[in-house]
Amino acid sequence: MTPLYWLAWSTSRMLFRNLFRCRVYHPERMPLTGPVIIASNHESYLDPPFVGSSFHRPINYLARENLFSNWLSGPFLSGLNAVPVDRGGGGAKGLKSILERLMDNNAIIIFPEGTRTRDGKIKSAQAGIGLTIIKSRAPVVPVRLWTYNACGRHRRMPKLVPIAVKFGHPIHFHSLREKAGTCPRPELRNLYQQATDETMAAIAAMRPVMDRA
Repeated sequence: MTPLYWLAWSTSRMLFRNLFRCRVYHPERMPLTGPVIIASNHESYLDPPFVGSSFHRPINYLARENLFSNWLSGPFLSGLNAVPVDRGGGGAKGLKSILERLMDNNAIIIFPEGTRTRDGKIKSAQAGIGLTIIKSRAPVVPVRLWTYNACGRHRRMPKLVPIAVKFGHPIHFHSLREKAGTCPRPELRNLYQQATDETMAAIAAMRPVMDRA
């Protein structure tokens, strides 16, 4: 970890433990070496630092490309291993940056829904996650978050209630990746969609670990 990343990681870890009484389930399922895609549902602004501070490994984050042109936020985001992408996160330049980070054996967190939920329920995934999965050949760790009650869209200020994160077993997609290497191009889209569907199903299948009322 760079000094800036370590400082942000340590601060986040302390705040989530002491203010939100966070619960972290099965962080040992997160590989500590090699390329990893962390695919998570998205409930609040707390999600990226909460996931990133839940285990002892630096990860890469996605951030809007225009934020890197600012003299203050640009160096700060770069120090936190942020990857510049367009607002939708599905552009060719953003995909290339993501794949390059994975090829360098980094871990990167992706929110397939693209944006925070408005009602606490998991939304459909946007296009692009399946393509990233198939082309990267990195294992995918599904993650389920429960942060909506603390800092969802309906709150102007965070509420100091318990939050939780649960890590699933890595998914390797060996079969789909083998098919993608030999199948006709028109069939690739179906394989990308299957990878997306299986990832979202793994996230949704994680049983709730706390009262969300």
